[in-house]
Amino acid sequence: MNRRELLKQMAIGAAGLSISPQLMATNSRFSFRDFSKTDFGADFKWGVATAAYQIEGAWNTDGKGESVWDRFTHKKGKIHNNENGDIACDFYHRYNDDIDLLKQINLNVFRFSISWSRIIPQGRGSVNQKGIDFYHRVIDACLERGIEPWITLYHWDLPQALEDKGGWANRDIIAHFSEYVYIVAKEYGTKVKHWMVFNEPMAFTGLGYLAGLHAPGKKNIGLFKKAVHHTVVCQAEGGRILREIVPDGEIGTTFSLSAIHPKTQQKKHVEAARRMDAMFNRLFIEPCLGLGYPSDAFPYLRTLDKIMLPGDEEKMKFDFDFHGVQNYFRIVSQFSLFPPMMWANQVKPKKLVNDKSELTDMGWEVYPEGIYEVIAKVAAYKGVKKIIVTENGAAFPDVVIDGQVHDHQRIDFFNKYLNQVLRAKKEGMPVEGYFVWSLMDNFEWAEGFKPRFGLIHVDYNTQKRTIKDSGYWFRDL
Repeated sequence: MNRRELLKQMAIGAAGLSISPQLMATNSRFSFRDFSKTDFGADFKWGVATAAYQIEGAWNTDGKGESVWDRFTHKKGKIHNNENGDIACDFYHRYNDDIDLLKQINLNVFRFSISWSRIIPQGRGSVNQKGIDFYHRVIDACLERGIEPWITLYHWDLPQALEDKGGWANRDIIAHFSEYVYIVAKEYGTKVKHWMVFNEPMAFTGLGYLAGLHAPGKKNIGLFKKAVHHTVVCQAEGGRILREIVPDGEIGTTFSLSAIHPKTQQKKHVEAARRMDAMFNRLFIEPCLGLGYPSDAFPYLRTLDKIMLPGDEEKMKFDFDFHGVQNYFRIVSQFSLFPPMMWANQVKPKKLVNDKSELTDMGWEVYPEGIYEVIAKVAAYKGVKKIIVTENGAAFPDVVIDGQVHDHQRIDFFNKYLNQVLRAKKEGMPVEGYFVWSLMDNFEWAEGFKPRFGLIHVDYNTQKRTIKDSGYWFRDL
C-alpha cells in the first residue's frame, strides 16, 4: 500500500468510520508497518512500561506512606487542573484485569516500578507487609500469564519522610536507598530476573530540585548538585546490591536521552549544544562507566568535585548488564544568556515543524531519527553491553468513538521510530528490546490526565479500559 492510500485511510478513520478490531486484525490497511517481528530477532524483548504513582492509586491504602508526589499534587497550582494520582488508573485493585489486557496485545514484558513508600512507609525502618504482598501478587499474575516482570526500583516517588530530611540532597539517602534495595531484592529476587535501578535520574533531580516543576518542587542549584552526586552513587550502589542478592539477574538502569543539535554551526550554538548534551545526556551514564562527570564540555560541573568524599569516584562505577534508553524528542539548542552557567536554551519545537501534525499532544517534535542517534551514542561507549529501549511513545488527543479508539497518528509514530530502532540493530548496535510508554493512559505528572500515551484508553470517571488501534497493531506485530 502506498503512502497516499494510507493517509486516505487514516483520514477516513479520523472522520469516525467504525472499524472493528476483527477487521483491523485481518485487513492490512489498518496495520501498516514496514517490518515484521522476525526482523528484530527471536530474542528481542517486546514490552510496555508503567510507573507506580502514575497508575496505582490507593495512595494511602493498606499502610502505604506519603510520597513526595502525594504531597506535591495536593498543593494547589502545581498540577494541570489541580489533578492528582490518588486514584489514577486504580491499578492497585485492577491489576489482574490490566495484566490480562497486556496478554491480549501479545507484549511479553511488563515493566513496572515499586513504590518505596508502599514497602517502607517512612522510607527507612518498619516494612509494610501489605505492600510487600501486593507486588508479589502483581509478579505472580505476570508469571502465570507467561509475561516477564521487569522491576524499576525507583520511578520518582520518594517517601516524603525522607524528603523532610533533605531527600536526594542529603547524603544519608545513600544508606536509606541501599536498605530499600536490599529489602526489595531479597523479597522478589527469586521470581524477578530483570531489574532497573532508576528511571531517568536527570528528570527527577533536574525537574525536582532545580526547575521546581516536579516533586519536591525545589529551585536550588546547590541542592540539585548534591542530589545529582548522591543519585550517581546510589545508581551504582543499587546495582551492586542487586548483583549480590540476584546473582543470576540482569541488572540495568535507564536514562532519558535526546538528540541535541545546534541551531546553526555558529560556534556559540555548537558550544551551547555541547553543554546541553553534557547536562541532559552524559551526566549520569558516564560516571557509572568510570568516566566521571562530563566537565570537559560543561566546566561548571567541576563544582561537583567539592561534594565528593574520598572513595566516591570508585563508588560511582558499576558494570551494568544493560543500559535503558528512553527517547521522546530532540533538542535544538541555541546560545542564550539564560539560564546562567549553561548559557543555552532550547528552540521551541513548534518553530522546527511545518505544521502541528508534526507535534505530539505534549508539544514535542516527532523526530524518529533521534532514537537512532541516541542508541548510536550509547552504543559507542566502551563498557555498554546491551541496550534496551525502556520507554518510547507519544501522546495524542484520543477519543472513544463507538467503543473504539482510532489512534492512527500513534501507529504512524511507532512505525517510524521502530524503523530507526531496526536500523540501529541492523548496523550492529546491541539493541535488544523495545518497551512502549505506556500500557495505558495514566497520570502524566505535572500535566495531569490530559496527555494520553497508552495503548489502552482509560475513562478516568468509570475506569473503563478500551484497547486502542495501536494496541491491536502491536498484537498483530
